[in-house]
Amino acid sequence: MSLNQKDFDQIEELLDEKLEEKIKILPTKDELFSKMDEVMGELKIIREEQTTLSYTVSNHENRLKNLEDIHPEIAP
Repeated sequence: MSLNQKDFDQIEELLDEKLEEKIKILPTKDELFSKMDEVMGELKIIREEQTTLSYTVSNHENRLKNLEDIHPEIAP
């Protein structure tokens, strides 16, 4: 049994319906860009906080080292 044009049309219609169902759940371009802007904003804040915390930890390490040099009895 071979396929005829009617069979191909039905297959195409079925595939189109399935594709439409799958595409419905995808966000629109505006929704995607809006969410990406939000995520990138949060990432920027996290990176800035990490830089600040890194500096603070480094500063504390230096202060502790200076204290240990001045008072060797407190060194671990």
